[in-house]
Amino acid sequence: MNAFSQSLQRIGAIVFKELRQLTRDRPTFGMVVMVPLIQLLLFGFAINTNVRDLPVGVVDLSHTQTARALISDLTATQVVSVTETYQTPALAEDAIRRGHVHAVLVIPEDFGQRLQDQRPIAQWLIDGSDTMVSNALLALQQMPFASGFEAQPIARKNTFEIALFFNPERRSAVNIVPGLVAIVLTMTMVMFTSAALVRERERGNLELLITTPVRSSEIMIGKIVPYIFVGLIQVAIILGLGHLIFDVPINGRLDQLVLGVFAFISASLTLGLLVSTIAKTQLQAMQLTVFLLIPSILLSGFMFPYEGMPEAAQWIAEALPATHFIRMVRAIVLRGATLEDLQPDLWWLIGFTVLGVIAAASRFKKRLD
Repeated sequence: MNAFSQSLQRIGAIVFKELRQLTRDRPTFGMVVMVPLIQLLLFGFAINTNVRDLPVGVVDLSHTQTARALISDLTATQVVSVTETYQTPALAEDAIRRGHVHAVLVIPEDFGQRLQDQRPIAQWLIDGSDTMVSNALLALQQMPFASGFEAQPIARKNTFEIALFFNPERRSAVNIVPGLVAIVLTMTMVMFTSAALVRERERGNLELLITTPVRSSEIMIGKIVPYIFVGLIQVAIILGLGHLIFDVPINGRLDQLVLGVFAFISASLTLGLLVSTIAKTQLQAMQLTVFLLIPSILLSGFMFPYEGMPEAAQWIAEALPATHFIRMVRAIVLRGATLEDLQPDLWWLIGFTVLGVIAAASRFKKRLD
């Protein structure tokens, strides 16, 4: 009994020592609290599979009051929000390719005659590259509509015709594979750069760099350049195998894709450098990487529709490089868009990289002082 009591005392001493060490390790202690807190808020508040207020356009070739009533009924469903009007279906298709709207409703000239017949009264042109968004729009296909002039409601099998672009078979792989590029790059690029600088510090090599005439900004840039090639290899593997195994189409130009990937890799590596100026050990760098990866997966539009999130969550998503790149890579790979069509997302990634390198170099310089 005496030996058992002494063993308990020794275990208690070790437990006390571990708890004291944990409370002194602020990043780890912060992760213990923040990871479950953020996951609870994300899953309970921000994640919503019910898509609302999808931005859509309208091509009204009938110019009738009944057509305007149809648009009003569609808006009342809260599934779509009419943000644009186009003169021709060709202009509408170009807007879908550029990513300005998710779908366009084309109301034909013979809209009035179709109301009297048992034919669909209009046609939806839908961007099918996001299967969850296209499913929400497909649910409108049998929406009831009465013009108010019929003696009795006319039975129709479908109210609208549907034309799905870019992914007519609604295969999940077509949507997942390009988005997976953003998730893999976010995880590996941030982890590589954050661990690389911290590893130099742990091995004592950082003191050697300090004694050289190399500037802080030069160290930052020199640390991220090799990993750009690593990121490009990863992109080639994911998209190459995705094309061969899952038959994911690559409709855009490769030079536009490479430039977009380059911008995102640079932003992710910069984020890793910022993490490295905060973390003191490789374990802390790994923990902070996971901390950044969770919102990148949940809020970027990779798994859940961006339009289904509340406004506050959308603002957080806009601050993440992965959100902008997922829009870019899906647009280039699936819709054949160019970087000229995606300038807001491209300039955001470039600005994030420039400001991130300046901030990381500034924090690194303070450490040297």
